[in-house]
Formats: sequence, C-alpha cells, structure tokens
Amino acid sequence: MPPQRVFTLPRQQSLLLPAVINPFVQDTKLTKATIIKCVLLGIFLVPVRAILLSLVLMVTWPVSVIITFKHPLKGAVEPMKGWRRFMCQRIMAALGRTYYFCMGFRVVVKGKQVNSSEAPILAVAPHSTFFDGIVCIIAGLPSTVSRVENLATPIFGRFVRCLQPVLVSRKDPDSRKNTIQEIDSRAKSGGRWPQVLIFPEGTCTNRSCLITFKQGAFIPAVPVQPVLIRYPNKLDTVTWTWQGYSSKTLLLLTLCQLYTTVEIEFLPPHIPTEEERKSPALFASRVRETMARALGVPVTDHTYEDCRLMISAGELTLPMEAGLVEFTKISRKLQLKWDNVKKELEGFAAMASSCRGGRITIEEFAGFLKLPVTPPLEELFALFDRNRDGTIDFREYVIGVTILCRPANTEDVLRMAFQLFDTDEDEKITREEFTALLRSALGVSDLNMAKLFKEIDADGSGFITFSEFQSFAMSHPEYAKLFTTYLELQRYQAIQESRPGDLELAGQTSSGEKQEDSISDKKDD
Repeated sequence: MPPQRVFTLPRQQSLLLPAVINPFVQDTKLTKATIIKCVLLGIFLVPVRAILLSLVLMVTWPVSVIITFKHPLKGAVEPMKGWRRFMCQRIMAALGRTYYFCMGFRVVVKGKQVNSSEAPILAVAPHSTFFDGIVCIIAGLPSTVSRVENLATPIFGRFVRCLQPVLVSRKDPDSRKNTIQEIDSRAKSGGRWPQVLIFPEGTCTNRSCLITFKQGAFIPAVPVQPVLIRYPNKLDTVTWTWQGYSSKTLLLLTLCQLYTTVEIEFLPPHIPTEEERKSPALFASRVRETMARALGVPVTDHTYEDCRLMISAGELTLPMEAGLVEFTKISRKLQLKWDNVKKELEGFAAMASSCRGGRITIEEFAGFLKLPVTPPLEELFALFDRNRDGTIDFREYVIGVTILCRPANTEDVLRMAFQLFDTDEDEKITREEFTALLRSALGVSDLNMAKLFKEIDADGSGFITFSEFQSFAMSHPEYAKLFTTYLELQRYQAIQESRPGDLELAGQTSSGEKQEDSISDKKDD
C-alpha cells in the first residue's frame, strides 16, 4: 500500500462556517389556506384599518408641526425642553401607540426601562423590519440615528424631526466621524438629552441570529441597556430582509392579520468594565453575547457588507447567498478590503458561471484552469475545500486564494517555477519547453496547452518572458500554488524513495527528528 500524505495542521475554528449561513432571507411560505384566510380577513380589516390610520395621521401631523415649529435641526442644536418635550414624550408617544394599535399590533413589554442617567444608550436587536419603529414609541421617543434624506419624506419626515435624530449624510465624507461625536456628546450630557436608541446591527436580518454589532453605540463607553424585540407569531408577516417579500406585500399581509404580537424586553443595563471602555469592539461583542443568550440564538460575523456582496453576486448571475462570507471577520483575519473581496467574487463568478448553486466541483475547477484532474490539482482543490464536501463555495475560494495562493506568488517561487520550464536557461520559455513540462508533470493535452500558452504569451511573440509569466501568475494565483504543490509532491516522493518505510505519521515523529511540514495551509488559518 503506497504511503499517504498526512495533513498535520488543523483548520482554525474561527474560519469555519457560521451557525446561520444566510440571515438575510425571508423564506415564509404562504399556503393556499393561508392566502384564502388573508383575503377573507383583508376584505374587512384592510379598509377599516386604512381609515383609522388616516385619522390618526391627520391628528399626529399637526401635533408634530407644533412641536418642531422653529426648532432647528442643525448647528448648535439643544434638546427639547418644557412644553415641547412634554408633547413629544406624552402626546406623540400616545398617538404612536394608537397608530400601531390600529395596524393590529399587540405589544407585550417585559423588564423595566431605566432613565438616561443610568443608561444613556438603548441597543435594540435583532433588527428585522420597518415595524421595529414601535420600540421608539414604547421607549418614550428617544433620539435615534437617521439619514438626512428621511427628513424630506412627506408626513413621516415631520415625525422623525420630533425625535431630534443624530443625522447621517452619505454625501458628507466626515459624516461617520460627526455622527460618533454627536452620539458621544449626547450620551455624556448627564441626562440633558433623552436616551439615544440604536440598532447596532445596522441592517435587517431574519432574527435567526445576531450579526456583528457596529461600534457606534459603544464608543462613548457609557452604560448601555440592551433591548430585545421578538415577533412570536405563527405566520411571519413582518420580516423585511434582502431576499424575500417587498415592504408593500408585508404591510398588506400584516394588515390582514387579526393581530400581530410584538414582545419588547428591557434587559438590565450593561455597565462597561475598564477593559471594555478601552475596546468598543469588545464592549459590543459582550453586549451581543448577553442578548443572544437571552434570545436563544447564535451569533455570526455577517455585516452590511455581506449584503452588498449578495447584491454583487446576483448581478454576476450567481445565487445571492454565494456572496455571504462574514465579510468583517474574513477581511480582518486575511487583511482584505472591500475592493479585494469584490474582485475575488468576479473571479469566482467567471469560474462558477456554468455550475449550479454557486459551488464549484473539481471538474469545473480543472476546466477553468484548462488542466486535467491530476494528483497536484486534486491536492490544491482539497486545500480549498475546507468542509470536505467535494465543492468550493465563494467563502472557501476567498480564504484559499488569500492564504494558499497569494503567498505562493513571491518572486522566488515564481522564478523557481519559471526555471522549471526554461530548460535551456535562456530566460525564455518556448512552446516546446512549456509543452514538455506540462505533459509530463500535469498530463495536459496539446489542445489545452496551446490555449494556455497563448493566454500567457501576452504580446504574441511565440515565447514567454519572466515578466509575462509573473503577470499571469499574479492575476491567476491558482497556477502558482499548483506548481508549488507539484514540487512538494515531487519532493515528498523523493523522500519516500530514498527512505522507504520511514514515513512518519502525524504526531509520531522519531526523537531528534523534526517533523516535516505539510503543505496544508502553510499560513495559520
């Protein structure tokens, strides 16, 4: 029995798949019975509720105009006082409750909300729908973080102004810095400002997990009160995510229900430790863990950037979920930026354009590289295939290219690979030299070799220079790793031939001998 190669380095747990693969999908199925029930109830409920909601809005709008009359939103803004604050926290809050009641919401409040001097910031999660605004009503209309564009929305823009929100502008390059400074200022105002309510996830999910919390709510290093929101209904008509029903459909479905239950739970304030004061990321992580335990859901490292990758994947005709990689964690560990990951997605799409489900098999991997399935290629594919399911998804591809292939593209490695082809040492690779090595080493057919040679020979001169070879390897890092894998195999076989019977299994090295490194994941991943 021939000796088997031993992969001694374990996969790092932190780069394994998350507990929830896609938290951005709304997959509620509407049966025929459910649709018929919604239609029958909707015939009566929708018109009645529409009339009631219109009446509430007719009262609420003039009240909001009175509250915000000649009260500035920009510049040296001061918190509302006196009659304005009374009308906002009492009358507007009461009208808000009435509005949600008319939509059929039944609110259950658990726990106790503390005042702004005890916890200046309210962190609400999970954020899953536009109906989550009900938390603002129950919390007494605290300040929120809102886009500037929301103020221009007819009718509802005036309601937003009553909250005196911290405004965010996508057009202002300093908006992020100014937003954090304003949150910090209000959080440390000693109770002058009302509490600041923030959804730290930054985007909507399906409530199956808690994704990464943004650090804005935790940078001030003041006590934060976690607030949980649940929708324990048999039929989910509220979840509004990146894949699923539109906002209009969800609103209509919700109005067709007899009632929709929402539970809001105020947990005890989380007072940051000295360590958490110095690290907003740690503070955010521990608050998230507390909330996840109370909800009974896992945590993942997905972020809004994953949603952007989902959209990009869809534009590249891949399944949208193919773009989910837990961007923040992957980018931090592998030192990648958004543009890098987006570029890798385009490369993956070119490889996966003909496959189903956005997953690449070894045959498709070989076809993209214009190579047959050989032992070196099988080894390279196995290094990419982290969960050993026989396919490569985009997440595995990004990790593989970054950890395995990019490090193989050093000039020394490329020079060594170039010299393998350049048998006459004239600093040029002819087609004959190129053909001879690939036929003997990797079993490539003449037809595939002609295509590959032409692709590398950028200037069409009939031979490949080192600069052309290097340029091709940098844009196709899989090839560099393939040749180093081939060299490793050759070295491994040479060792076995020179020392038959001396193969050491993983973890069983003889005394005084240093165990040989496996080529599996040379970089700690």
